[in-house]
Amino acid sequence: MHLNYHFFKFLCPALQSEISGGTVVACFSQNKEELIIEIKRRDGRPFYIRALLLPSNPCLSFPKDFKRSKKNNVDLFPEAIGKKITELRLLSFERAFYFILDEDQALLFKMHGSRSNILYFSEKEDLPSNIFRKELKEDQTIKIQGLEKDLTLTWERFKELEGNASQFLPTLGKLPRAWLKEAGYLEAGLEERFSLMTELLAMMEVPFFSIFKKNDNYLLSLLPYQSAIASTSDPLEACNLYFQKAVVRKNFESVKNQLLRNLNERRKKTLNYIHKTRDKLESMEKEPPPSQTADVIMANLHQIPSGADKVDLFDFYTNSTREIILKRGLSPQKFAEQLYKKSKNKKIEFDQLRKNLAQKEMDLDEIAKEEETINYSEDFRSIKTLLKKENKFSTAKPQVQLPYKRFEVEGFEVWVGKSAKANDELLRRYTWKEDIWLHAKDVSGSHVIIKTQSGMTPTKQVLERAAALAAHYSKNKTASLAPVIYTPCKYVRKVKGSLPGAVMVDREKVILIKPEGPEEM
Repeated sequence: MHLNYHFFKFLCPALQSEISGGTVVACFSQNKEELIIEIKRRDGRPFYIRALLLPSNPCLSFPKDFKRSKKNNVDLFPEAIGKKITELRLLSFERAFYFILDEDQALLFKMHGSRSNILYFSEKEDLPSNIFRKELKEDQTIKIQGLEKDLTLTWERFKELEGNASQFLPTLGKLPRAWLKEAGYLEAGLEERFSLMTELLAMMEVPFFSIFKKNDNYLLSLLPYQSAIASTSDPLEACNLYFQKAVVRKNFESVKNQLLRNLNERRKKTLNYIHKTRDKLESMEKEPPPSQTADVIMANLHQIPSGADKVDLFDFYTNSTREIILKRGLSPQKFAEQLYKKSKNKKIEFDQLRKNLAQKEMDLDEIAKEEETINYSEDFRSIKTLLKKENKFSTAKPQVQLPYKRFEVEGFEVWVGKSAKANDELLRRYTWKEDIWLHAKDVSGSHVIIKTQSGMTPTKQVLERAAALAAHYSKNKTASLAPVIYTPCKYVRKVKGSLPGAVMVDREKVILIKPEGPEEM
């Protein structure tokens, strides 16, 4: 609920009391998805806003201090520098709020999940003049007043909607909806449903915030939670606690688990080497050294016919006669010399294997010690040495891997899912309702998305090229002509429990197209 309207109802007044009348003195970024805003308050003290807009988990936090690096940073929103913040407004029933600056300018925080962004308006009634995440091209057509919603939370409207919670209050979010479901909302009658909805809204009017962990993810809730990791009545502190857990702690746990996986892999390889080496040493110990065969040859030289390939000789080591295979082209003396040399090398190999075995057994002890260190570690500082040793991880935030390939057709971006799971993520996190969805008909393949732009409709040629890509990235790629279905994303939905990539589609149209890959275009 850290991006929920009901949480922002508490956050915005608290933020207003801190920064109203303050002046924006710096806007900069040190990481691709992070914006830092420094505000000089009326009493001269600095106030920092950190907007981390990772598509996977965007969030806001308010560090008490922030040290700007001397390199690898860039200034942003120069229009806002030196402007005074006159007011902060929360948009009605919307996950967005904005600062009003001097001369009726505005800085909008649009916290829409994976499409979160920060926009600057030279005139707050106009279109944005600057945006932070420029890849979200549809944000260039946003108007602040167009985001606000007008909802009437009355019994009459509830009856009219037949108790549909999502229609009655679309701002609820996952956790409140889960609370309603657990309370028996779906089975209840209309009046009982309204009573549950009223009870839920009353709980969300209490300024008490809990941070808890569920399925390895950290969550912030306005609802009471028995096993909360942390709780507070201060919304600014709640944001900072959430950032520490959901970003810093989550990142640490990810690195920690990766280190443990690497150690486990090292252990497997080390144990495998130890087992094989022990078997080889045991085999070598059972075999007589080549020098014994050389001794037998040299003791019986007078009995070996010239040019013989093999000979039966008395072995005084075993007190029996045995067959010895000689090496063609070498005299018995020269062959014996080779055997003496081989025996010497075998002894060197034997000693080296024992040395290697001892080292690998020491490595196992070292791996156990490192695992213990990691298991008891609680921050990056405690595993700093191990991180350097691995040389594969750092305390930097992990780069988000996009689930799609990106192409451009006549100014429109066309995205192609990389796999079945990537198709689900693409549809869930990276599309909006008016984007065009395409897929090869009746065969497995990639989801293809045409990113639409306000006021611009994809031409027939754009649609055909996107369809050709959908056919190419499917099991119909070798067909001369392939049918491809397409429809706006709002008519594509994921059915709970279905296989990765599987969806239900309404109101689709079909186009016949020749499959063509990007290189053919």
